[in-house]
Amino acid sequence: MARAIWKGSISFGLVEIPVSVLPAETPNDLKLVYLDRRDLAPVGYQRINKTTGEEVAWADVVRGYEHEPGEYVVLSEGDLERANPKATKTIEILHFVDEDEIEPVYYDKPYYLEPALATSKGYVLLRETLERTRKLAICKVVLHTREHLAALGVRDHVLVLNLLRFPYEVRKPGEVDIPKEGLKQAGVSAREVAMAEELVEGMTEKFDPKKYKDTYREDLLDLVEEKIESGQSHTITEEPAEEGDEQDEGEGGQVHDLMPLLKQSLEGRTRHRAAPRRKKTAARKSRSPKPKKESA
Repeated sequence: MARAIWKGSISFGLVEIPVSVLPAETPNDLKLVYLDRRDLAPVGYQRINKTTGEEVAWADVVRGYEHEPGEYVVLSEGDLERANPKATKTIEILHFVDEDEIEPVYYDKPYYLEPALATSKGYVLLRETLERTRKLAICKVVLHTREHLAALGVRDHVLVLNLLRFPYEVRKPGEVDIPKEGLKQAGVSAREVAMAEELVEGMTEKFDPKKYKDTYREDLLDLVEEKIESGQSHTITEEPAEEGDEQDEGEGGQVHDLMPLLKQSLEGRTRHRAAPRRKKTAARKSRSPKPKKESA
C-alpha cells in the first residue's frame, strides 16, 4: 500500500471532502549506482556542511530562506503550514473544464486521492458528478512547499489528481526549429500523403496500455546477466561509436523520394507485427536481479 504524501480536503464549493494523496505511478526505472572506477566502491550522495566539511545527519537538517548573503531565516514544517493553513491543507476547486480541453504537454504527475472515511458521501458525489458530466476540476494545491495547478478527474472510480505544468514551464512551439513550408513547398506529393494516411489507417488499433512494456529495461538486464555469466562484471567496456551511427545533418541526410519507403512500410507492417522479440537469457528466465543491483 502506497504511503500518503499529503492529507487535507477537497474544497468543492462549500463542501469539504477529507482525502489523502497517494502516488499513482510506480516508477520501474533500472536504478544504477555510481561507482569509483578505481576500486568499484559505491559513490553516494552526502550532506556536507559547507563551512566545516563534515557530514550532517538528517536529524540536524532544517530548511532556511537566505534573505541576505549568508543570513538565513529557519523555517520548520509548522512554519510552512502556518504561512497559509488553508492552501497547505486544501485542494481548492477553481472551476471545471471538458476532459479533452487540456493539452497532454501540460500534464506532469498523477496522484490518487483516497477518502479519509471509507463511507465518504462527498467523495462519491464528486466522483459520480465528474463521471456523469465528463468534466475535469481545475484545482490549486500546495505540495512540497510549492503551489501547483492540477486537474482532478476519475479513473476506475478513483479520484485522480494530475499536477499540471504552468504555461511558463512549457516551451513555446515557436522556439523549435522546424520546417515552416507547406506540403507543396516541401515537395510532398498528393500520392505520398495518401500512402502515409493508408499506413496510419493500417497501423491504427485500440489503445491497450497492458500490452506495452519497457523493453529497453529488459534488454539492459539481459546485458547485466551476460556480463555476470561471462565473468566480465568488473570490466569497463568503452566502445567508440561506429562510423555512420550519427545522423548526417547535411544534404546527404535528406530523403528526397519517400515513395519506396512508404511502399516498403505498407508491405512490411504485417511482418513487423509478427516479428518475435529476442529470447531472454536463461539466467533472466530463472531469476530476477537482486534488489541491491537496482538500488540507488
